[in-house]
Amino acid sequence: MDYKYIEQLLERYWNCETSLEEEQILRTFFNQKEVPAHLARYQELFMFEKAQQDVSLGEDFDEKLLAAAGINEETSKENPRRIKAGKFTIAHRLRPLYRAAAAVAIITLLGTATQHSLQMEENSNNGGWDYNTAAYKDSYQDPQKAYEMGMEALELFKEGPSTAAADTLKPAPNKQNKQAE
Repeated sequence: MDYKYIEQLLERYWNCETSLEEEQILRTFFNQKEVPAHLARYQELFMFEKAQQDVSLGEDFDEKLLAAAGINEETSKENPRRIKAGKFTIAHRLRPLYRAAAAVAIITLLGTATQHSLQMEENSNNGGWDYNTAAYKDSYQDPQKAYEMGMEALELFKEGPSTAAADTLKPAPNKQNKQAE
């Protein structure tokens, strides 16, 4: 017997070009008890499809599902279609926003730190801040005079910003003495 039509249908089946009716013809053909030897290798595939159509859920599927979900039997027996959903708090709902805010804060912090370090590098290259303490010299030759001036600055600091501002407007008594001499 010539099975060219079945072979053509199989070729189209593997290329996903068959219609539902043609696939049904193939299933019917391969469900026969006697199939030609050169086509017997395909018989298991179509038999498997038929066997899988008969598979269904067991009687205890619902019970297993409810047990896995942690739902007790009393609520499921009272109203089997009513399953309570978990409650979400406002903090739980806003959690993605917290994460987004944290990401923005980290990116801003990194950008600011990078900008600051670049400005510091630029300032040091252009005669900006010099952190080399060996390069600094004392402005006072007499240590006692330096001590007195430091203590005077601390006294002004203790008195507060308002008195320090008022003192800066008045000429210092030491300067008047130097000008009088």
